[in-house]
Amino acid sequence: MKHGFVKVAAATPYVSVADCESNLSRIIGLVKQAEAEGARLVAFPELSLTGSTCGDLFFSDTLLNAARDALCNLLFQTKNSDTIIIIGFPLVVNDKLYNCAAFCQKGHILGIVPKTVLSNSRATDDLRYFSSYTGNNIEIKIGEHSAVFGTRQIFACNSMPSLRIGIEIGSEAYAPISSAAVAYANGATLVVSPFSECETVGAGEYRRMMTTSFSARQRCGYIHVGSGDGESTTDGVFGGYRSIIENGKVLAEAGAFEASCDGLTVSELDMEIISGERRKAAYSCPPSEEYTVSTFDLEMRETSLTRRIAPFPFIPENNSERSARCDKILTIQAKGLAQRIERAYAKTCVIGISGGLDSCLAILVAAKAMDILGRPRDGIVGVTMPCFGTTKRTRSNAEILCAELGAQLRCVNIGDAVKQHFADIGHDENDHNVVYENAQARERTQVIMDIANMENGLVVGTGDLSELALGWATYNGDHMSMYGVNGGVPKTLIRYIVGHCADEAEEKGQKGLAAVLRDILDTPVSPELLPADKDGNIAQKTEDLVGPYEIHDFYIFNMLRYGFSPDKLYRMAKVAFAGRYDDETLLKWLKSSARRFFAQQFKRSCLPDGPKVGTVGVSPRGDLRMPSDATAAEWQRIIDKL
Repeated sequence: MKHGFVKVAAATPYVSVADCESNLSRIIGLVKQAEAEGARLVAFPELSLTGSTCGDLFFSDTLLNAARDALCNLLFQTKNSDTIIIIGFPLVVNDKLYNCAAFCQKGHILGIVPKTVLSNSRATDDLRYFSSYTGNNIEIKIGEHSAVFGTRQIFACNSMPSLRIGIEIGSEAYAPISSAAVAYANGATLVVSPFSECETVGAGEYRRMMTTSFSARQRCGYIHVGSGDGESTTDGVFGGYRSIIENGKVLAEAGAFEASCDGLTVSELDMEIISGERRKAAYSCPPSEEYTVSTFDLEMRETSLTRRIAPFPFIPENNSERSARCDKILTIQAKGLAQRIERAYAKTCVIGISGGLDSCLAILVAAKAMDILGRPRDGIVGVTMPCFGTTKRTRSNAEILCAELGAQLRCVNIGDAVKQHFADIGHDENDHNVVYENAQARERTQVIMDIANMENGLVVGTGDLSELALGWATYNGDHMSMYGVNGGVPKTLIRYIVGHCADEAEEKGQKGLAAVLRDILDTPVSPELLPADKDGNIAQKTEDLVGPYEIHDFYIFNMLRYGFSPDKLYRMAKVAFAGRYDDETLLKWLKSSARRFFAQQFKRSCLPDGPKVGTVGVSPRGDLRMPSDATAAEWQRIIDKL
């Protein structure tokens, strides 16, 4: 449960219809199996103690008494365990029969929730047997146990305040105003949804759509667990579908008929993600004063993580989704630039072309923007500015790229101008310190700004999200432009976008463009501000200095998107990058990332305009409002203990 992780299980027992003793035995077995896997909550299907297809046997006192006795026996057998068990059973209250779910822990019933929205499904037909409960919460007795009975209940964990559980049953999930939605309005962060629904063509797809969309819309966890093997097949077949969902993302799932017999689906919900998303929500629902909050405790334990933690959170893992993401981002960037060109009455786009990834994406965006505007691409002025560290490879790629895209190319060698500047300020040009590097970056910015003035143009910035988050930009050098098209795109994603453009060029028969894009992808990331090696190759490699961008992008995403603490970031990185980086490397760059992020905010406070493309950004206007002199002390204290 540390760092907000709680392991949960959805369990589908094999059912012997109307044989409560046999069903209890299987349920106990699944509880023990779930506990062995570290689960702190186990959810069972609707009416799992009896089976949901008992038909008119639900009118039998024999079955109802057996279900009550089985529940009491379950409490007795689990009294020494703090595992939460949510179990379905029929219950008579005030001479009416209800389809219920009991919330059990440590041999006690914390609450019983009756179903309110009944269905007339041919296989189960709630309306024939059960009543809908719409009254207030009341206290009832089941054997020696007292319990709150009613629909308006939340179960809140004292030891993990972000874990607050609501229950909805079966067809309630499809109601216009579902029980889960009302529970959400009253603070529930996790909804448990036991159901019993026979499988029909299309039912699975609809069910998945409904549950994931609810979880995403309400910013909650969701456990959906259905009946499976053993239920009567007189009028339907039950598939044992189970899913564990977090904010609309399916963490674990067993499709219908995949593993329905005594099946268990386990994963870890991150309640800090859910709680954090709730805090950011711009709207709220009025709570109900009639809700009963029952509290419980869970012993704090280290939760072993089995859920997948994506090492590249900015990049979809599915090929088609990734391709669509690349197209969407290119369109957003190009549309934004096209409008800015029109509104600024600019005739040209001026871009410093280095032969590297960022300027490559910027000129690809500019080409698309010109196409949108119906203007010729020679309205793009690509400026290559060789100096002390420029290599033949990058300069050649810059020239080829401009030619393939139909852009103008200008070459301005800034070496003499920079040397004159060194002389003016009294800097030894043999001292390759930060002055040596930044003087070149600022000279390049001055050149393209002045060319933009000459050509009635707009300087298009090339700096990306990763560089801006780390402050890896020269203040008033590459840090500045008239419109920064890459400011919302991280370095790891830029690679995929350029690769996507290379694939598209290949498909269109533009072999020269495809070849140069792929060579740019293969070129080490470098600002080329220090002299090349003796063989003329790049000597200054950014990732050797600032660290691997894939690690930084992982930290940046999870810190800015979810507000995770450094120790949680480190724990997640060890899972995400297992076998790729050792723990020492991950910790080294976590320290660097946190230090640089705080120290460099002043650069982000005055960034140029640029399009937002994702949920994570550092624009001082639309994304990150942070004081430039904030201290990293609290974050550093946590890191120092790792």
